[in-house]
Amino acid sequence: MKTFLDWSAYDTYGVGDAYAGIPATGGNYAKAVAVCMNNHQCQRDGKGVMCPSYRITGDPAHSTGARVKAFKAALNGELTPKPGDNPFAHPELAAAMDLCVSCKGCKKECPSAVDMTLIKTEYLAQRNEALGVPWRARLFGGLPDWLHRYRRPLAALVRLRNAWPWLAGLAERRLGIAARRPIPEIVGRPAWPETGDSHGQRGKVAIFVDTFTHYYTPEVAEAAIAVLRAGGYAVEVLRPAAGDGEPERPLCCGRSYLSQGMVDAAKREGQRVMAALAPALAAGTPIVGLEPSCLLALRDEFYSLSLGPEVGQLAKQAFLFEEFLMREGNKGLKLPLKPIPGGRAVVHGHCHQKAFGAMKAVKKVLGWIPEFQFDIVDASCCGMSGSFGLEAEHYEASVKMGELALLPAVRAAPADATIVADGFSCRHQIKDGSGRHAVHVAVLLQRALAGAAA
Repeated sequence: MKTFLDWSAYDTYGVGDAYAGIPATGGNYAKAVAVCMNNHQCQRDGKGVMCPSYRITGDPAHSTGARVKAFKAALNGELTPKPGDNPFAHPELAAAMDLCVSCKGCKKECPSAVDMTLIKTEYLAQRNEALGVPWRARLFGGLPDWLHRYRRPLAALVRLRNAWPWLAGLAERRLGIAARRPIPEIVGRPAWPETGDSHGQRGKVAIFVDTFTHYYTPEVAEAAIAVLRAGGYAVEVLRPAAGDGEPERPLCCGRSYLSQGMVDAAKREGQRVMAALAPALAAGTPIVGLEPSCLLALRDEFYSLSLGPEVGQLAKQAFLFEEFLMREGNKGLKLPLKPIPGGRAVVHGHCHQKAFGAMKAVKKVLGWIPEFQFDIVDASCCGMSGSFGLEAEHYEASVKMGELALLPAVRAAPADATIVADGFSCRHQIKDGSGRHAVHVAVLLQRALAGAAA
């Protein structure tokens, strides 16, 4: 079986392990599926992230374990009665994967560390190969390219779509985009400095500005740059490398392509990123990212995109904004922060932040703000999960996920409390489901810096 992702990390799996049966076909991909030991931790409620789809349905068919069984059946030929049939095009497999939101909760919380997010990416790539890439998947997956080429007309179209219900209804009928869900509006080009400071007493950092931050929330990058500079760092905004075929197009981690199974496109984006990062990797410069799903793709999915041995070094040098600050705080960093109005917050962690244990850094950094109190919501996935909450057939499921814990907690928060969420999709879900505006930690810290300057 030809796979689109590199599964060589699973080459030695199953040697001496009590596997519950490695499928007959699929090679190392089959081994990745077979790590499941059927302990049913994915079929539970309560603390943690896993498994959002099971929690809203109570149906074991929508759990990680059930998805594993479906993949085993597919790879064992049980879903293809006719020779030559493609098991990845089978409706039974599509039904099993329908409500998976790629939260990575299973990779963190499953005792066997089933990586259903990566398994799903391979599944979608195989399905696309068999059936073609759907138009909606091309639209959502290719968002980085669409935004670069057609930013202004797209921004106008989104504003019209959000203002005119009949146009939203037409988009739902033709493209399957939920009419009841506003689409985030595209902003103008950010005014970041072209070059970083020539000096910084604490050294230099390279900031990776992802697609969502670049086109939707540039104020997050501006805030992060201000905080890092206040901490004494020279900040360089990463740009495409010399010789890049599209030097004016912003860098992209490829997350949107991966989420739609468009692996070849994701590889091309990964290659652009690795070329742009080469000087920083060679110099040992820390690489700081703002959007959890994007920065953590550099530390996780990049291993599966066959981008070369430098990916290992990248994983050591790439940090989420709060992770970098916490590390530097342990080395003596002091930010001149002062109390901010309200003095309290309700904090929601992105699924991938939780999966990589990054919430500890969020807690640490927020604790630097004087006289500041905060509560972290014990919630599973917010339910937006990239394009999932925008898909008409998944709108109800998306809302139910948000209503499990997150949205009630936000509505119950005092009016003067700040709502904090690093994830772009999470902030979208919070605003749509509660009317409250959430901010990135970088924006909150910038406000505390402004207090210091007042």
